[in-house]
Amino acid sequence: MKLIGFAIICSAFSIFACQDPLPAKPIPLEEFKERISNIDTLQLIDVRTSEEFQEGHIEHAQNIDYFQEEAFRTYFTNYDKEEPLYLYCRSGNRSQKAAAILKEMGFEHIYDLEGGYTVWSENKE
Repeated sequence: MKLIGFAIICSAFSIFACQDPLPAKPIPLEEFKERISNIDTLQLIDVRTSEEFQEGHIEHAQNIDYFQEEAFRTYFTNYDKEEPLYLYCRSGNRSQKAAAILKEMGFEHIYDLEGGYTVWSENKE
């Protein structure tokens, strides 16, 4: 009986240990602000819809709507895959989905604003 329990635990561990981590590293607000203020060639992307973007966005952000699937991939052909890429959406869900696509396209250094634009707008200075 103990052997069966041990086998179940080992199986569960191997399943969860093999799952991929988040495609973009979530970064807390203050660290995100610091990082995007210290970069000369900033790749800051707002993946929300154009309507959301027009209601408010982070200065210097480019709006590339995650829901525009074909155009989304095309837009990123001009971005440097070696440079950090900073993403945000409303809360963090879309930006992680966008990051998965970008990781598949070869981007390696992807960072996501933890809590998204909602946190940013609640903490404007």
